[in-house]
Formats: sequence, C-alpha cells, structure tokens
Amino acid sequence: MTAPALVREEQKTDIYHNGSGFLFSKWHLVLVPIALVMLVPMVWMLVTSLETLNETRHFPPQMLPHSLRFGNYTDVLKQAPFARWFVNTMIVSVATVVGNLLFSSLAAYAFARIKFFGREVVFVLILATLMIPFQVVMIPTFLIVKALGLINTLGALIVPNLANAFGIFLLRQFFRTLPAELEEAARIDGASRLGILFKIVLPLSGPALATLAVIMFLWTWNDFLWPLITIYSESHMTLQLGLATFQGAHQTNTNLLMAANVMSMIPVLLLFFFAQRYFVRGIATTGLKG
Repeated sequence: MTAPALVREEQKTDIYHNGSGFLFSKWHLVLVPIALVMLVPMVWMLVTSLETLNETRHFPPQMLPHSLRFGNYTDVLKQAPFARWFVNTMIVSVATVVGNLLFSSLAAYAFARIKFFGREVVFVLILATLMIPFQVVMIPTFLIVKALGLINTLGALIVPNLANAFGIFLLRQFFRTLPAELEEAARIDGASRLGILFKIVLPLSGPALATLAVIMFLWTWNDFLWPLITIYSESHMTLQLGLATFQGAHQTNTNLLMAANVMSMIPVLLLFFFAQRYFVRGIATTGLKG
C-alpha cells in the first residue's frame, strides 16, 4: 500500500474511532437515551395530530392510532385563519431578525472597535438590561407603543424588538476575535467605518450572524405574552396567539390543536436544520476574546 493510501486509511480510522476501540464516543451511551426522552413529547404530538378526538381522550394514551387521520390538518385550515396567522408570524419574525442583524451589528462594531469616552460603562449598562425581567418593562413598552399608534398592528410586535442587548453582546464578542489588521489595511486604502463593517467584518461573521438570526427567529416565532397584550384582532394574530383559540372553555379539540402545532413547528425545524452548522460554529467561536 502506498504512503498516500496509508494516510487516507489512518484518517478514516481516526474519524470512525476515538482511540478507545469504540465506533462512537462513550458519551453517546448517555446522550442517546436523553435524546430519545426529549423526542417523546414531539412524537406524542405528531401521533395525536393524526388521531380522532375520541382516541386522544383514551387512557392510557395510545401511541399507535387505529387509522391515520390526515384530515385534521385540513380541518385546522378550514376552522381558523391559520394561513393568515402563519404569514403574520413570518413577517414579524423576519423583520425582527433583519432589524437585529442590522442594528445590533452597528452597535456591536462600535463597542468592539471604536474607542470613545465611557464605552465600557455603556456596554456594561446594556448587558445589565438582560437581567431585567420583561414583566418590569412591559407596561412602559406598552405605553410607548400606544403613543406611536401601533396597538393592534404588526408594528407593535416588530418595533420594540428591532435591537437586543444579547445580539449586541454576541456580535461584539465575535468582532473582537477578528484580526484588526484587515480593518487597518482597509482604513489605509480610504475605506470608511461603515464600508469596513459591511464589506469586511460582516462577510467574515457568518457564524455569529447565523447564530443570532436563529435565536431571534425562535424567540420571536414562539413569543406569546407580548402579542397577547398588544393584539386583539384575529386578522393580526400570530401563530402562538391564534393557537390559544383552539382551547375552548368547555372542550378542546386536542387533535386539531396538535395538528396546528405540528404545522407551526415546520419552519423552525427547517431553519435549525439548515443553519445548524453555522449555529454550532458561532457558539463555539464567540467569546474567545474578552
């Protein structure tokens, strides 16, 4: 066997073995059962969405329905404006993500590269806002949104969330890991601060931007309390707020509720599936430099 073939064989062995004789790490013996336990609620929700109403009330619960009733999904679309709620939630989530990527990156770059009086103090104060519960600022935020005339509009869900202290912190920490020599060379060539940010820094910050985008999308998509306070018209409801209408005062169609939940989870699962590589890389590299 030639030397290159031996090298390739050794690399293949290193990939599939961890040096202890096991095909996988011993930690998989612990992680796999935990993962299965975490999957049980999702599987139960999927199974319930395909059952009849009487089967959902059976005790003990049946994990295998007698027949798969895919009509539950069409019933959801007929009984409620699910498509409208879906579009509203997508608009709010995408606008929130874009706003955070833009405004958080501007603030994060200023804290990471621009030296100004009181920079560290202001940054600490911004981080301190992460420790303030939302319930404390809920009423002031509501009054501001009301003064802007945004109550019962999608703007009430977008404007207060266009910037986030966590996003500023995340991107600031990542920007500090980038070599400053690239920016200094661009400054010598006459590039402006904004030009450096949008042409050099942001293209190199894909993992951090993807991480922030996924986190903000998940947080906005699943938000319930703030839409409950600011939205009262059915045509402006988001998915999480609309799903609450399936829970009646005396009877809840559990199969339809679970079918609606399954449909609402699809965009989140797809986003996390395609962005998982960038998400893990962004978490692993952020915060390496203080």
